[in-house]
Amino acid sequence: MKLSILHSASSIDFYSALTDTELSLPYVKNGISAGFPSPADDFLDASIDLNKELIKNPNSTFYGKVRGDSMKDLGIHDGDLLVIDKSLEPQNGKIAVCFIDGEFMVKTIKKEKDCYWLIPANKDYKPLKVTSDNELIIWGIVTNVIKYF
Repeated sequence: MKLSILHSASSIDFYSALTDTELSLPYVKNGISAGFPSPADDFLDASIDLNKELIKNPNSTFYGKVRGDSMKDLGIHDGDLLVIDKSLEPQNGKIAVCFIDGEFMVKTIKKEKDCYWLIPANKDYKPLKVTSDNELIIWGIVTNVIKYF
């Protein structure tokens, strides 16, 4: 998967999603045993293309590499690659990439009657109340997280 950087921010680096290529990789569709090996594991007859699996709206999808640990309790860690779809509508409880007061961040969004809250997933960070005094753009919704080990 080739990434082309679009923008670098303090908490996320953004990349375009290049979906004009196809790469079919072997795929074990019955799952991989974490215990004893299965004799069926010797038969890799299926393939998968991650572009087709992870990207539903190619024209509005971008990648973002996470910087920081504010979402670690949801399994989003420093260096992970987010798949972000800008065409999806923000909803309560969704993980979103937000642009607030000139800074990008990834947080869970919570809409209340008169404001939004941007909720971290790390007890060391406080939720951020967004009011009319703030400039907020919900830039996109996170659809997948690609882990780096």
